[in-house]
Amino acid sequence: MEYIASTLTFTGIALIGVLGVYMVTGLTGLFSFGQAAFLAIGAYVSAVLFKNLGFPLPLAALVAMLVGLAAGLLVGLPTVRLRRDYISLVTFGFGEAIIAVLNNTANITGGAMGLSGVPQRTSFLLVLASVIVCVAIVVSYKNSKYGRQCLALRNDELAAKSMGINVERLKLVTFLIASVMTSFAGVLYVFYTTYVEPGAFGWVISAEWMIIVFVGGVNSLTGAVVATVLLTGLPEFLRFASEWRIAIYCIIVLLILNFRPSGIFGEHEISLRFLRRLFRKGDSAE
Repeated sequence: MEYIASTLTFTGIALIGVLGVYMVTGLTGLFSFGQAAFLAIGAYVSAVLFKNLGFPLPLAALVAMLVGLAAGLLVGLPTVRLRRDYISLVTFGFGEAIIAVLNNTANITGGAMGLSGVPQRTSFLLVLASVIVCVAIVVSYKNSKYGRQCLALRNDELAAKSMGINVERLKLVTFLIASVMTSFAGVLYVFYTTYVEPGAFGWVISAEWMIIVFVGGVNSLTGAVVATVLLTGLPEFLRFASEWRIAIYCIIVLLILNFRPSGIFGEHEISLRFLRRLFRKGDSAE
């Protein structure tokens, strides 16, 4: 039971990170290879404040998210005006820069040896509640005026501009929300593992999250959630081949692109309205 709870906890933390990627990629069509850097920021800032400076956990978490917001602003302001392929390069460089900083600040972060001795404060119930809140935030944003503008921007940026949408501001706001959300996932992560080191936040994590979004369906939040549950648990069922995880993910993506280009769920969402319609069909069939 403890093993299952641990697996579900890590899956929930990963899901919050994937939700951040979904907001950036699924809603605006941007590609960020630096989302894992915000996970690192949330983890390290909260751990250092709590362990070394004696901050209360809620305050340490809040400061960590604010630092993530500031970092997102630092990266987002100059990049939202760039082409989408350039944004990928800039965010990739940002992620590598964060890892380099963590490796070279041993007196604060422990350097390459990592930061240990963080007390465990994250529980499965806390992660579950956090996932529910984060999913609700993303659903509300997607269904809002800003979410609809994001979809217009993703489909045709020039047309969105001609309709009077402030494209740069919309990209920036969406990127900042994703940055804060991912930083919060970092707080949950470090206070569950009780240890953190720079190598755990490489670009591979960002690539994994992006793969998950595409496998589930880049246009579907439901797809992102389901794909996270499936693909995060995959290494646990394939322990003998865990080092081939990225290769397995890539093979799955190739299969999806060839046989289901729009992802598992495509543009479909599972909602209360969808379930009601489904049950009505079942009743009428009887």
